[in-house]
Amino acid sequence: MTSPASDPPPENSRPTYELPDDQRPSSATPTEQQLEKETPTAPAAEHDPYAALRIPMYWFYIMSYCVAVIGGQIQSTAIDWELYQRTHSAFMLGMLGAVQFLPIALLSLPAGQAADTFDRRRILLIGQLLLALWGVCMAINSHWLGASGHTHLFTAVALGILMCNSITLAFARPCRASILPHIVPTKFFSNAVTWNSSLFEIACVVGPALGGFIIRFGTPVAYIANAVALIGCFLLALPLPKVKVRSQQSANLKSLLAGVRFVFATDLLLSTMSLDLFAVLLGGAVYLLPIFANDILHVGSTGFGWLRAAPALGAMSMAMLVAHAPPMKHAGRNMLMAVAGFGAATLVFGLSRNYWLSLAMLFLTGAFDNISVVVRHTLVQLLTPDEMRGRVSAVNQVFIGSSNELGGLESGLTAAWWGATTSVIFGGIGTLVVVTMIALKWPSVRKLGRMDDLEPVKVN
Repeated sequence: MTSPASDPPPENSRPTYELPDDQRPSSATPTEQQLEKETPTAPAAEHDPYAALRIPMYWFYIMSYCVAVIGGQIQSTAIDWELYQRTHSAFMLGMLGAVQFLPIALLSLPAGQAADTFDRRRILLIGQLLLALWGVCMAINSHWLGASGHTHLFTAVALGILMCNSITLAFARPCRASILPHIVPTKFFSNAVTWNSSLFEIACVVGPALGGFIIRFGTPVAYIANAVALIGCFLLALPLPKVKVRSQQSANLKSLLAGVRFVFATDLLLSTMSLDLFAVLLGGAVYLLPIFANDILHVGSTGFGWLRAAPALGAMSMAMLVAHAPPMKHAGRNMLMAVAGFGAATLVFGLSRNYWLSLAMLFLTGAFDNISVVVRHTLVQLLTPDEMRGRVSAVNQVFIGSSNELGGLESGLTAAWWGATTSVIFGGIGTLVVVTMIALKWPSVRKLGRMDDLEPVKVN
């Protein structure tokens, strides 16, 4: 339970003046000390790092999200490990990214339209049940086809199930993101995004670490654990408010592409999304971690689980710092420096042959990436009118999916051609180049200051 928040002073309250001194003649000139006492002073607003956590409905929102993320991370860790152990192919690790990217690229815009047309909560709940079903299907595939030695058939079925999983996520994610502004007031929204990131990263630490441990008892157990977690997510999401925004535009191609047009017309959104897209596309090394764990660092499944968890541990630590710090005064500059740090840490990770140094570099990639996540997600929700949040969140999902899943394909292909080490080093250097180009092309990113006073951009 959380302690109730103290009542803030009314926004229209007036400052209190000191009572006048009747003994002082009206012609007397007041001293400097007397003027200081009689000058009205408004109480300074204090930063409340727990503002969002004091909203009861926010707890249902974030806990349902965390439980789903833990389950998804357990499943992701299991399939990465199992597929590489059965195929020993960097190309197949890249295919994991490809089959998860295609549904996001093709369906995110229709999914955003659905989020702006139908009840967002209902779509989210249906999505959680379907994701649980795909977890059960993965367990059956691993138990029967994986254990039988039919590697090619097992791989084909696993990729098919992952594609179904990605289709479901394409519809669920915009709905979840666009529900949040109906739970948290605008003045606390940046704080809520920071806590989202903090608790998300905690889940991303627990999930891979737990997944690496569960794999020792068999990968089917890990897939069932994911299904159980998603049922828990469904139950926690039941109290969330029903949200149905009736868009004034009819469901046609013009309405479908409205989110794309909005992003491309808003420099801050286009630049920050592009920065994340190309930086993670080039600098992401997560899909190659089974190769580093097994062939380069020579650690088992438990060590692999901690390698998967290290970026999330770094992001969680940074998110806690951001949550307790006052709002960023130079959000754009901080974001550019953080992405540059992400690229540098990726470069060192590619060169490392020491397990603990590798863990440290992955920790730093997560810490730096968290700053980018907080800035980007805050801008997406605060700059977007409510009737378009589903579609703009879907566009954001395309950028994120492109950077993560398509980045996995890029990593797998370049690792198959040049080797895992060269692939990661190339990605780190590419990230540094991207940061420089974005900073030069969009000066508005460098000039971005505080975000808590941003307002939605008017749609023409």
